[in-house]
Amino acid sequence: MLSVLWTVTGHSQRQMIAVSGSNVSLHISNLPALSRVTWFYTANQKIVEWESNRTNFFNSKFKNRASLDESYALCIYKVQKEDSSTYILRVLKDSGKEEDWTISLEVLDPVRKPGIKIQTLQEVNNSCHLKLSCEISGQSANYTWYGNSGPLPTDLQSPVLEITVYRQNFSSYYTCQASNPVSSKNDTIYFSSLCKLAKSSGVAWIATWLIVMVPIVPGLLWT
Repeated sequence: MLSVLWTVTGHSQRQMIAVSGSNVSLHISNLPALSRVTWFYTANQKIVEWESNRTNFFNSKFKNRASLDESYALCIYKVQKEDSSTYILRVLKDSGKEEDWTISLEVLDPVRKPGIKIQTLQEVNNSCHLKLSCEISGQSANYTWYGNSGPLPTDLQSPVLEITVYRQNFSSYYTCQASNPVSSKNDTIYFSSLCKLAKSSGVAWIATWLIVMVPIVPGLLWT
């Protein structure tokens, strides 16, 4: 995985988002001459301290996967969700004044590949009532639906897509994209004609495939 470098200027807290398994470097720019540098995972948990040209790593979960470079950047390897925290850099200047900087790190797992499921596929006259679901269980994500003409309107962007399709706005496919700040994945369902799935879709069903053809006898089931 590519390393992520985050530079903070001043003393205000900044936020960094990284994908789990990547390497991150927390760096404060324009530091003055220092007598001591200490990085904290929490207010009470020290990670590493540099003083008098000696570096000491404390007994923490970072002991074997962190390093301190010549610019006092804290490098953490293979970060995991549990590493999310507000990191504190405490420095002692040569003048004897002590100052703190903070960096908030949020580590996210890549989103899992979604799978489109059909809840409703119902044809009446020259329209098709379509209801598709695309939720990833146990994982937070943003959802975007696409058709032939590109992204669907904002009010349709949710884990469940429910629309009525007519021949004039027929789309040969619908794609659901699930994303978070570090990754995105998608799944696509294909149609050969209005309310008729293409053989290549291979989409899962969570309700009976019911197509009501008017004026065909009500209740006719198609498989």
